[in-house]
Amino acid sequence: MKTIKQNLSLWAVLLAALLVGSCGSSDVTVGEGSSKREFRGAWIQCVNGQFQGLSTAEMQSTLSYQLDELSKDGVNAIIFQVRPECDALYASNLEPWSKFLTGQQGKAPQPYWDPLQWMITQCHQRGMELHAWINPYRAKTKNTNKLANNHIAVTHPERVFSYDGLYILNPGIPENRDYICDVVRDIVRRYDVDGLHIDDYFYPYPAAGQKIPDSKEFQMYSNGISDIGDWRRYNVDLFIKQVSEAIHQVKPWVKFGVSPFGIYRNQKSAPNLGSRTNGLQNYDDLYADVLKWVNNGWIDYCVPQLYWEIGNKAADYKELIVWWNKHAGNRPLYIGEDVERTVKYPDVTNPQSHQQFAKYSLHHQLPNVKGTVLWYAKAAVDNVGQYGTMLRTKYWNRPALQPLMPFIDDKAPNKPTGLKPVWTSDGYVLCWTAPSGKKWNDEVVKYVIYRFANGEQINMDDASHIVAMTTQPFYKLPYKDGKSKYIYVVTALDRMSNESKGVKKKVKL
Repeated sequence: MKTIKQNLSLWAVLLAALLVGSCGSSDVTVGEGSSKREFRGAWIQCVNGQFQGLSTAEMQSTLSYQLDELSKDGVNAIIFQVRPECDALYASNLEPWSKFLTGQQGKAPQPYWDPLQWMITQCHQRGMELHAWINPYRAKTKNTNKLANNHIAVTHPERVFSYDGLYILNPGIPENRDYICDVVRDIVRRYDVDGLHIDDYFYPYPAAGQKIPDSKEFQMYSNGISDIGDWRRYNVDLFIKQVSEAIHQVKPWVKFGVSPFGIYRNQKSAPNLGSRTNGLQNYDDLYADVLKWVNNGWIDYCVPQLYWEIGNKAADYKELIVWWNKHAGNRPLYIGEDVERTVKYPDVTNPQSHQQFAKYSLHHQLPNVKGTVLWYAKAAVDNVGQYGTMLRTKYWNRPALQPLMPFIDDKAPNKPTGLKPVWTSDGYVLCWTAPSGKKWNDEVVKYVIYRFANGEQINMDDASHIVAMTTQPFYKLPYKDGKSKYIYVVTALDRMSNESKGVKKKVKL
């Protein structure tokens, strides 16, 4: 980040150009659910075809509108699907352009653009993180009929198996793990992503009458494991660990997140560990030992997809969020929320209301729950059941810092210097100088601005005092008549949201 010198004439010129769109103060009453640190994410998927048939300008306009509305809702992270079937919504030399972008796999967008790079820029301008979401093993969805000549299922058909209309990169073949990690390294190396995200597609979801055709690979690569289920879990374990290492070797600060299916195991399968549920299981059916990844530190955050309602007979939301809070606290735990299902079902204790209030109450009662990811972004943007309205007026109406990840970096950066108010042609502006940083874990990427009444105790743990977060070393003050005294405190954040000590200034507004 460039440091702006404390030259007042230079400030005047720069601020006149840069202040358009800067954050102002807000007097909205803070919601009772506000937390200072909270992951507030939303999944933007392409596999549903929402972008097919759109021109470059139309897709950019659609995404800009979604990001603007999500920003108003308080969202601070976007999980953007960029690889749904061994293809790419970004410029890749390894895999073909996605049909979910252009309508034809292998066809570049016209006019040309790079959706991933564009989304990174747009999200960062809005103070949001961007996590690139890939589907690691799925090589073809059911509705894809033609693959590009450079698609992995065409160049190496022996490494893919067919299952229920899908093509799956065989997890039992070591070369496939290496191949996916090459794709991951390519994304992380070339793009300024904040995270790399995978969802719940490991071995395929069971389909009646279908059998996974991997007996030959089991014989070749069993590594002394006698049970094929244990061997499949072993393959996915190796993959998760390898992806984690690949990401952090390239950029230690890029977060590796997984959003598994919402049930780890049922009690009938694991009496001492399972949840009181009766549904498909990560461990037994998808061969995904999520708790092992969490407890071994192979992933940086976990987002179980708790898409059911409170009171569901097979998979009760309350049962599951309590279970995950108890068992998955070794890494930051965020909850995957189905927006439409949440507003479809009535609150079990107040049938006149839907379940948003009850679910968010559970979030804030459970100490290991550090955030939420909305499935899916458009449902929140469309404000189904007033879900988005409640986010922006009650639950997420103040900015939030990202949860800490001390296992990656726990050292705070230096604090800003030279804090002073300056009059410009655009108004009264609070300015400061960025602290120096020589390494990635010293570099300042964002600032937090707090406001306190004159004489009020300065408590930066109270999120209600946060008035803005910005990437710029200035903040436009809400000047009225110069008769009210306030104390402003500015802190610096590094890539892992470690927060510096504050520098304060008394200001008359």
